[in-house]
Amino acid sequence: MVQQGPQLLAREDPDVAEAVRAIFEENGIDVILGAETQGVEGRSGNRVRLRLKTAGGERAIEGSDVLVAAGRTPNTTGIGLELAGIELDPRGFVKVDERLQTTARGVWAIGECAGSPQFTHVAFDDFRVVRDNLAGKARTPRDRLVPYCAFIDPELGRVGLGETDVRRLGIEVRVTKLPMTSVLRARTVGETRGFLKALIDAQSDRILGFTMLGAGAGEVIAVVQTAMLAGLPYTALRDAILTHPTMAEGLNVLFANVPT
Repeated sequence: MVQQGPQLLAREDPDVAEAVRAIFEENGIDVILGAETQGVEGRSGNRVRLRLKTAGGERAIEGSDVLVAAGRTPNTTGIGLELAGIELDPRGFVKVDERLQTTARGVWAIGECAGSPQFTHVAFDDFRVVRDNLAGKARTPRDRLVPYCAFIDPELGRVGLGETDVRRLGIEVRVTKLPMTSVLRARTVGETRGFLKALIDAQSDRILGFTMLGAGAGEVIAVVQTAMLAGLPYTALRDAILTHPTMAEGLNVLFANVPT
């Protein structure tokens, strides 16, 4: 795996990115960071050779295929949108208002073309926003609490802010972290890699963010997201009676260790 930047998963906290990198390498995946691609030779499906420039010098990698993950751009140019009075923003996304209505009366845009976060579950919520507005109910996608999960092994899930985010925003938080080895369900299924981490507002007991690298993370983050949506303090999860043994039960231990 070749990464141009200095950190794998650039949007995650450094400790999260480093833990994922360590798991990849434990699984036999060589992760090369800070690498500039100089050229590619050959043909995928047969034999390819990748030439890289790294801090340690030039390097060549040989394999059978190359998968390029370079992000996505909106497929909006050259399809006649301007003929319908639909304007684009400088990045090429369809320009929408806070209700997802375009610059053309009666035309709405949802999903990635409208600049929404690039997740299927967000596109579905965009649909609900448009549906409700068409039915006369005022609804906006603004200030949504959007979770996401990378379905690696074990899974990586996050909802809300990370430590990098709160430092950038100048928000004081209390951080609590729990290794998956302390989650009894993780020990029963033999998958103890990773950790749980939560950020609690320093001035209140409000949960600002939650990250989990571990088996079942995609399901556990939904528990914390629900508490965040309901405005519950972290103590509600700390004191909740959660089924034993489950991955979610680890939340009891995690939130019991929030610094006072």
